[in-house]
Amino acid sequence: MINKNLVLRRENNKPIVWDAFFNNDNNKKPLVIFCHGYKGFKDWGAWDLVAEAFMKANLFYVKFNFSHNGGTVEQPIDFPDLEAFAENNYSKELEDLDAMISFLISEENEFSNQIDTNDISVIGHSRGGGISILKTKEDQRIKKLITWASVSSFGKRTSTTGDLEQWEKDGVKYVLNGRTKQKMPHNFQFYLDFKANEQRLNIENAEKNINVPHLIIHAKEDPSVLYQEALNLHQWNPKSELFTIENSNHVFDAKHPWTESKMPSNLEKVVNKTVDFIKH
Repeated sequence: MINKNLVLRRENNKPIVWDAFFNNDNNKKPLVIFCHGYKGFKDWGAWDLVAEAFMKANLFYVKFNFSHNGGTVEQPIDFPDLEAFAENNYSKELEDLDAMISFLISEENEFSNQIDTNDISVIGHSRGGGISILKTKEDQRIKKLITWASVSSFGKRTSTTGDLEQWEKDGVKYVLNGRTKQKMPHNFQFYLDFKANEQRLNIENAEKNINVPHLIIHAKEDPSVLYQEALNLHQWNPKSELFTIENSNHVFDAKHPWTESKMPSNLEKVVNKTVDFIKH
């Protein structure tokens, strides 16, 4: 059963658009929640094919758009709402993930009878990996963590560095989206939120204090988030498992749009390894 573009409405907060992929039987299934990365969205590239693979493995798979990722309820793909994008920050993404977990395991979720609330795994890609690590350290409901091409520090990202004086003076800075050609705005609040919550947003500290199994998957030749970041995570948490993909990139050879009926073989390796890790 595939349910696309469901909407979690929240008081005083922007709605979250999400998808559910699961076999509609009455058996409770492990819940798997996927968090996209920076300039990402739930419908990017081959993410639907990934979701179908998890569904075939009899997992309850959810992917969602962070509330301020630039998508809207009407148009969840790409970035029609750059004002929301400008107001995004790490704290909001942590709050969004918390809201999704709480909703999915509650009676309000019409599919709650399909979910084993004691078996929750979170997958995070790229920046979403960093968010997943922080959330896993804070939230005992999460039983397994899987990161794909994850960052190992938020302080070193371009979104928190650069010419701070100029950024503060202008109140906003822009990053070009190579694919859509949009100038993506970052309001200075992003930096202020990071500084105000620097301890909470410390990925190294979180990784050292994670007590559940963590699978780290990274491509050795990743040009966007260097393989060294995976080595950092693995070093901070020696109990974690590091799975290396050879001769691939940041998105395991997928791209957007993805028009083929099968996912790229390296992404398939990532999915198979992840499914195996969750089920065993």
